[in-house]
Parts: sequence; C-alpha cells; structure tokens
Amino acid sequence: VKHWTDRLFSFRVTRPASLRFRSGEFVMIGLMGDPHPETGKQKPLLRAYSIASPAWDDELEFYSIKVQDGPLTSKLQHIEPGDEIILRPKPVGTLVHDALLPGKRLWLFATGTGFAPFASLLREPETYEKFDEIVVTHTCRDVAELEYGRQLIEELKADEMMQELIGAEHLAKIRYYPTTTREKSPKMGRITTLLQDGTVFKDLDIDGIHVGTDRAMVCGSLDFNKDILAILEGFGLEEGANSDPKHFVIEKAFVG
Repeated sequence: VKHWTDRLFSFRVTRPASLRFRSGEFVMIGLMGDPHPETGKQKPLLRAYSIASPAWDDELEFYSIKVQDGPLTSKLQHIEPGDEIILRPKPVGTLVHDALLPGKRLWLFATGTGFAPFASLLREPETYEKFDEIVVTHTCRDVAELEYGRQLIEELKADEMMQELIGAEHLAKIRYYPTTTREKSPKMGRITTLLQDGTVFKDLDIDGIHVGTDRAMVCGSLDFNKDILAILEGFGLEEGANSDPKHFVIEKAFVG
C-alpha cells in the first residue's frame, strides 16, 4: 500500500491464478460493509476499479481516491499488507486495443485517478507495437496528484526489465504532458482548454488531431469525458466499442 497524498493511494494484491484480463480493463473490488444494526448481516461494498497493472503482471495494482465519507474508500484507504479484499473476477471495459482502429498516434487523456488504466496500457508491449507515438496527458488540481503517473513513466523508461520486454526505442515513443488546474506548475490549465486553443499541439509540435492517424482513450470525471468527447468529435473522430472499433474510446464506469 502506498499513500501518495492525503487524497490518493495505490495498492497491490495477489492475482488469482484464474483471473485473465486485457490491459486497460476494470473489475469490481471491495470490502465487506458494516454489520446491519438489526440483522447483523454484512453486505459487500463493491465499486468498479481499473486494473493499473498490465495483463502479464503476477499482481493486481489499483489506484484510488480517498473519500472520507465514501461507503467503500473510507474503509479501503486503511487496508494494510495481509488484509483481504473482495474481487469479482469478471474484467470488462472499453479502454482496450481491440476497440480502436489501427493508427499512428495514441492519445491517453486522463484526469485524477483516471490515469489507472493507462498505467496498465503503458506497460503493455502491444501498445508500442500498434502505435509510433504515445501522448499521455494527465490533469490534476495539484502537483502532488501527478506524482503516481510521473513516477511510473520515469521508472518505466529506466527499468531494465521493461526495456527488455518493450524495448528502449519503443519506450522513447512516450510523450508525457502533465497539467495542473490549481497549484502553480510548468503547465497550467485544463487539457480541454489547451486542446481547444491549440496549446498542446504547439507545445508538442503536432499538427492537430486527424482521423487518418490519431486514436484516443479517455478516462476521467463525467464532465471531463463529455468535454473530450465533443472535442474529439469536432476533429472528426468517432467513438468505438469492443464490438465496433473506431477512433476513440471512453471509460464510462470509472470511479472517482
């Protein structure tokens, strides 16, 4: 268990031998709730969580917010090594390679803990086999909230095992673009605004988003998802699904 800020933590659990999933998918996890005052019975508290570890990993990693009065996260934030969680072994989700048409550049748009599925996909060799360039944008209120993603990308590029698995030349395809909306940082602003006014393209020396080359995955708050959807459609991109691959996909079951 690692506490990144007073609002964010990540934890790793043993992976059940029978669990198979595709990088980018989510599962239902949780804990038992408090006993009912009259019957004494406990019900499981379950929420959808993206698996932050890649499909080849022996462990499952999760990245979560702490909601002080949240039914689940108020308890989950206190877990310690040796504790058990409930896991419903049916991974699902739209943030998978199968839901996208082939392209040259992959955009991963995240806010807050929406970075979790991209933590999985960035450690998945298939991501680099399918795209020539991967642009990771992560928007949070404060600098400390970017740390999980920043550290993961930094370690990914420096890790010898990952260099062997993915290839150092492939890891060089990652372009990381963090922004903050409240605390001062090198790049301020909502990614939606920075896309609309062209700042992102200017900063990264990219000539916009195009149907022929660009693909995107989106994971964040409901408002963020809605805004990015409109922006991507404005560029002519169409939303895809597992059964109907298109130009971009949005995770709709994201918690927090």
